[in-house]
Amino acid sequence: MAVKSRSFVRNSAPAGQTYAAGTKLSANGVSLMSTGFAGLDKVIGGGIPIGGIVMIMEDIEAPHHLLLLRYFMAQGLVHKHPLLYASPLASPQAFFGTLPNIAQIKESKLESERSPKYTEGENLRIAWQYRKYFNEKQSAESHRFQQSELTSFSRIAKSNPLSAGNTNDFCSNFDLRKPMERSMLNTSKVECVSLQAISDLTVIKEKCSSFLSKFPRVQGGVSEVGRIAIQSLCAPQCRHSDGDWEMLLFLKTLRAMLRASNAVAMITFPSSLLSPSFCTRWQHLADIVLSVKAIPDDDKELATMLTDYQDMLGFVHIHKLACINTQVPIVLEANTYSLKLLRKRTVVLERLNQAPVDASSGESYGTVSTAALCSRSNTGSALDF
Repeated sequence: MAVKSRSFVRNSAPAGQTYAAGTKLSANGVSLMSTGFAGLDKVIGGGIPIGGIVMIMEDIEAPHHLLLLRYFMAQGLVHKHPLLYASPLASPQAFFGTLPNIAQIKESKLESERSPKYTEGENLRIAWQYRKYFNEKQSAESHRFQQSELTSFSRIAKSNPLSAGNTNDFCSNFDLRKPMERSMLNTSKVECVSLQAISDLTVIKEKCSSFLSKFPRVQGGVSEVGRIAIQSLCAPQCRHSDGDWEMLLFLKTLRAMLRASNAVAMITFPSSLLSPSFCTRWQHLADIVLSVKAIPDDDKELATMLTDYQDMLGFVHIHKLACINTQVPIVLEANTYSLKLLRKRTVVLERLNQAPVDASSGESYGTVSTAALCSRSNTGSALDF
């Protein structure tokens, strides 16, 4: 009897191929690396394609781009990925002291959550003939509760790198309040370059070429990967800040070298210092383009328009996404997301939610504010939506 062939085959890693820690295969067979930010990974399609470039347009009013850069670098250090970091700072090594550490699960909290919280039977005023049924039910439910809690605790231990010793998770959870341990920094392969100390981009180009030569693409999977982080490429502190064509040539060369290696790059740049034509050219050379924007503290219009406005740090706008090994365009649920700080330790990426309807006036807060956001004027028109 002939076996019926299937048209759909599960996409899995081919037999005999090895993949480095912190990498995974996407649905269309592209190897991905994490940005270190789980919410951003989900938005951009699972992660950064190996060989790709992520560009982040900075906001001069707030350094939110450094937050994404810290996550990117910290995730690489957790997975022991070799890292090349270039910065306009005089001493780039000082930036590693601001990297977040992996969030730990407190044992005391787990123990308190593991213990069942029931009302004591002695305090209940029930008939004496029903007390034995109450005790039997309580013991059974307590047993089921402990079994479920132990199962969930084992899952948490497996997913937590520090509690279970597992560092192969694709994306880790970081605590912004705690700096990364020195032991993790000392065991990592890190190269630092100060953009102030170089006269032109030839030096950084040679650094990138020497760094990427260690991760050639070969048959048999992805055995080792690297990361390149460049902060404020066209900052005024750099001597090459006025060489637009020189920086454009550097980006073209870097993209060609990344395509032939198992590495990714994240570059931040102040877009306001570039002309619109060169800013557009830079975006064409990137696979993923993001922009960050700060939220003014005294913007009462946004405060009435959005929920949880006081917990927001800024906005992240998606301009371009990588589309590799597929002919289907990527359609996002939203292009603008909010950076929200939770308990002063974790940053999450959420969609913008409009405030509820004001019961006193009968009008929605989002009706007028959305029109003002689209038209950038307080007086709307018939075409505003």
